[in-house]
Amino acid sequence: MDTMSNGADFGFEHRPAHATARVLLHALGALLAACLVALGAATSAHAASGDGLIKVFVVPEPTATGGQPATLQSIAASTLGDPSRSVEVFDLNRGLAQKDGGALNGPDDQLHPGWILRLPQDAAGPEVQLARDTGAQNAVSSPPDSGQRTSPPNTAWTTMFTIPLTAVVAVLAAIVLALVTAGIVARRRVRSAYAASLRAVRKLGEPMRRKRRLTQRRAAGRRFATDAESVRRAYATLDDFTPTRQQPERPVHALRVDDTGVTVWLTASDAADAPWTNIDSTRWRRPAAAGGWLTRGETTGMTSQSSVSTACLVRAGTDSDGEPVFVDLSWLDGVLSVSGDQAVARDVVHNLLAEIARTRPNTPVSVLRGADGAPAFTVPTGLRELPRVEAPAVSVPATGHGTVRAGASRRPVQGLVVVTGAPGEREAAELAALCGPGGAGWTGLVCGEASGAHWRWYTDADGHVDIPVLDVQLTVPA
Repeated sequence: MDTMSNGADFGFEHRPAHATARVLLHALGALLAACLVALGAATSAHAASGDGLIKVFVVPEPTATGGQPATLQSIAASTLGDPSRSVEVFDLNRGLAQKDGGALNGPDDQLHPGWILRLPQDAAGPEVQLARDTGAQNAVSSPPDSGQRTSPPNTAWTTMFTIPLTAVVAVLAAIVLALVTAGIVARRRVRSAYAASLRAVRKLGEPMRRKRRLTQRRAAGRRFATDAESVRRAYATLDDFTPTRQQPERPVHALRVDDTGVTVWLTASDAADAPWTNIDSTRWRRPAAAGGWLTRGETTGMTSQSSVSTACLVRAGTDSDGEPVFVDLSWLDGVLSVSGDQAVARDVVHNLLAEIARTRPNTPVSVLRGADGAPAFTVPTGLRELPRVEAPAVSVPATGHGTVRAGASRRPVQGLVVVTGAPGEREAAELAALCGPGGAGWTGLVCGEASGAHWRWYTDADGHVDIPVLDVQLTVPA
């Protein structure tokens, strides 16, 4: 007994919350790295632009240094890491006038608070600042023994407010950490709000979408009513699988007909000969290039009468490519239960009856009302509706356990019993008498859940029907 599985999966992928948080962390980390790179590039470009910016040291008040006045040695030690480099600081500032009119003329001169001293370009530390020299860069002073006063050079300084790079990094890191924390704490609320907004948008657009889907389904129904070519090709396909002396009949449970070829669903234990090629465990494909009955427009002379008389091919719907998919009801061997959305389930059964009316007119049909009070059902023109069948009292069959394919045997469709809802005790007894094992050999179509059903299909409000026996989802004609 083969269960249906072609490996299809109609579910949706869900990203776990920790994956979302990980993506957020990576994005914020990349943002921080980009900021640091940009900051470093800007600093390097600014320093290398030659716009007159130099590193300076502003002499502090003694109260800011614990009462110890600043010296060239202490400045060299704190900004250059070596007190002996005080000579370099002196050479850079010799004779340069300060704001108070004083100047540094000797390495041992006292430094006054507020003086701005030039530093070598490799100076670093929190006391190092940037400044722009807006006047003359060289100072001229008289020898100390000449008795002349030093002439103050025309030098002006413009100090610039700067933020150390470490402070910038700390601020950026704090911002990123705050964003990450807020994202982790609020991700559920954000996700819930996003999902709610999506549901609201879908709800607003649902009437228009359903109207558009209904229009497409009605177009499929009109196409089925006029497309006899696909029916001819589907029946002709069965000739490749009729019994021969070499092998018994291989059941074809379903077919898909399109302009490029035909696909058939077989039992997993069966196989098809060339030019058929295997798609997966149960599906086989023959291209139209193989010729023969696959060529559009040929007569039906190649279709054997046995295939037409025993098989009962009906188009259950269209697949995702809009191509019809046929199901052979002669392999149903009992009752088909179509549950889910009630309106779409009724469309499924009505379409199956319309298909049978086109290929097997005058087939007898008996319609039963279910116990759940479902509305009446209109039998399509072309079928012969019979009054309610008075079946003998029989026991209700046991509930089926899943949908199977190889466990069914072929039973030509002699008559149809339609139940317009979940069958009650009386309807279940009639189904058993007419469609069950040892019954009259009729085929049951139930618009609802039916115990003992051999095949079970499931519908949704979007006009789809899932057929587990084939592992496909089709759009139902309306």
